Amino acid sequence: MSIPSDGVSDPFRMDGRVALVSGASSGLGRHFAGVLARAGARVALGARRADETRKAAEEIAADGGTSVAVPLDVTDQSSIDAALDAIEARFGKVDTLVNNAGVASAQPSLDVDGEAWDRILDTNLKGAWLLARACASRLVAGGAPGAIVNIASIVGHRVSGGLMPYAVSKAGMVHMTRVLAMEWARHGIRVNAIAPGYIETDLNREFLRSEAGERLRARVPQRRFGEPDDLDGALLLLASDAGRFITGVSLPVDGGHLVNSL
Repeated sequence: MSIPSDGVSDPFRMDGRVALVSGASSGLGRHFAGVLARAGARVALGARRADETRKAAEEIAADGGTSVAVPLDVTDQSSIDAALDAIEARFGKVDTLVNNAGVASAQPSLDVDGEAWDRILDTNLKGAWLLARACASRLVAGGAPGAIVNIASIVGHRVSGGLMPYAVSKAGMVHMTRVLAMEWARHGIRVNAIAPGYIETDLNREFLRSEAGERLRARVPQRRFGEPDDLDGALLLLASDAGRFITGVSLPVDGGHLVNSL
């Protein structure tokens, strides 16, 4: 997305904001961090893979942005606290959170064991809750407003076979978004979600270009899969002052796939 630089006030700008993106070492999280940095935010990239996270932060800095890499395991409260402490020492309090960290597996529900269930739900849902709560607690204590953008999925809104724990975690995230939005609005904290459809990344490109992927593409009304850039507008709308009266929504960005599945 092109951000105007002609000095005219732009509600989509993020100047003066401190953003944290979880799961930022690769894929959409890495992309989101770059989008926020180009919009003027000081961005912290959090993930467990320290080397890749540091490389991503360095790429943002080389592009003229302001960024820092912090170790972050969203399933570990002590890791969350340490990351937020490090960001505050460098940039100040996090006022914009992109809850992106997540894991998935594809298998029939009868084959899902307790270990796989716990791994997916602990990261995608409990981890998102722990990180949102930690950020919100600090904002409330300081009397500061903020914005939280949870990265959900269209499978949190519709049934898709073979993705049971992942779909349950994203459905839970959608409802968690609504509850937190209701409770935290009084503190000036907006909570929204983006529900991406099938977005082509390095992780899924081979599948999406396979015969099975082509059958899936035919179900999308726009007859294409999304690209990471297709999420930029939704991210900046929900994170910036452009969306200051929007809270509690889960915004599908899917080329019409969800509508076609109803």
